[in-house]
Amino acid sequence: MTKYFTIILLVIISFKPDMSLSQSRIIRPLDTRDKIIVIEKGKQKKYYLLNHDLGSVLLIKGPGKLKLTTRALFKEISERNEYSILYNLDGGKETSIRFTNTRTSKKDKFGESKYGIPGLKKYLSIELGPGEHTLEFHTGNGKIGVAVRYNFKKVKEKRVKWVMLSPVPPNDPVDLVTHENVVHYFRFSQKKPLKININGPTSIRILTRFENHFNMKGRINYRLQLRENGKIIHTYLLNSVYSDVTTYKNEDDKMPGKAKEFFIEVPGGRHTYTIIPLDKDKNTILARVLFPKKDVKLEE
Repeated sequence: MTKYFTIILLVIISFKPDMSLSQSRIIRPLDTRDKIIVIEKGKQKKYYLLNHDLGSVLLIKGPGKLKLTTRALFKEISERNEYSILYNLDGGKETSIRFTNTRTSKKDKFGESKYGIPGLKKYLSIELGPGEHTLEFHTGNGKIGVAVRYNFKKVKEKRVKWVMLSPVPPNDPVDLVTHENVVHYFRFSQKKPLKININGPTSIRILTRFENHFNMKGRINYRLQLRENGKIIHTYLLNSVYSDVTTYKNEDDKMPGKAKEFFIEVPGGRHTYTIIPLDKDKNTILARVLFPKKDVKLEE
């Protein structure tokens, strides 16, 4: 009986859904100073203040869906108003979403009276592809404040076989060792940016590591600018800590950061991409460039 019970238990476990994918989680902005408590059905929910001057920046790894729950901040119980939320994804073109005919909530209230009366909930959803993403939010004008709650639900990433793509010469190859395996990266900087030539349609997976020197501590932010044929198309804000499992094969004076990745969707035709670090106070960045094995024929 014990044997049969064990088999049944293993079958149940094997069919158990991935709770990390089925459940959403709360995302906190980088600047969490302006927290607002909203009391909803007797429960306290944490929101963050958003206005025209004080925006919110989020760092999220996709793929998945980001859902914003928004509430206007009203002064009078019978007040009606409208507001808009502006956002950009990875430093791209700004998108504006307008909420009209909003009014105060009769059931919910703010934890502190200084914020006035919360408006009814209004929602905004944003689909995010795989990789690291930077989102920046603010309101369209300074007339009305907005309280925002950010929820992110991750979805399962499609399995792809990736192969390495070498950047345009001249380049500076660097070998790292991870779990006794040698992995090839390339070093680049502001003066010597990373350049990639590729034929589309396809996608590029960029793994980057900040080069942490021994005198640097904690989590380190770094920014990368992406240009396509000379035109700026994205700006990525990434952050890294020391890697626990990766070291340099031939260099002892540095420690690599943990890998952060982003993706480039390449349309048809020949394209040249340039990746440039934006932080003058930082040194060099390491990158590993990959593309789908199924698209190798495009480069032949």
